[in-house]
Amino acid sequence: MGQIEWAMWANEQALAAGLSECGGQRGLGGLGDPRLGDAAGVLVCLLEYPRSKRQKGSTMERCGQKYLTAVVKLFGPLTRNYYIRAILHAALAVPAGFLLSTILGTVCLGIASGIYLLAAVRGEEWRPIEQKPRERPKMGDTMKQPPS
Repeated sequence: MGQIEWAMWANEQALAAGLSECGGQRGLGGLGDPRLGDAAGVLVCLLEYPRSKRQKGSTMERCGQKYLTAVVKLFGPLTRNYYIRAILHAALAVPAGFLLSTILGTVCLGIASGIYLLAAVRGEEWRPIEQKPRERPKMGDTMKQPPS
């Protein structure tokens, strides 16, 4: 059997957590302002929407991912390193754990943080999916020979 790529699972888990945190009743951990919870959820969604390129095989790109990939690439090692993502998700999960209305996002972020830590220990890091440049067809291949 092949090597499991843990970051792929953490990405899906964290994206679910970010979507769960957006639009919460009280916001992130009852910090008073629901906009803080929404902002944390949007931050997680923006960070996690672009999938990483798989080590082996092909990777299915999400719709519109190339635009957010450019943003994630802009921050370089801060977004590429899975240790940093694990710490970020764990830090966002702590205040969200104090309210029952945000417990689903908290659990998802905690699980994602643990999986990202495992992926980081195993040496994985985020790599952008880059489109291969299309080769121009050669003249001889596209032109048909006239009948003789």
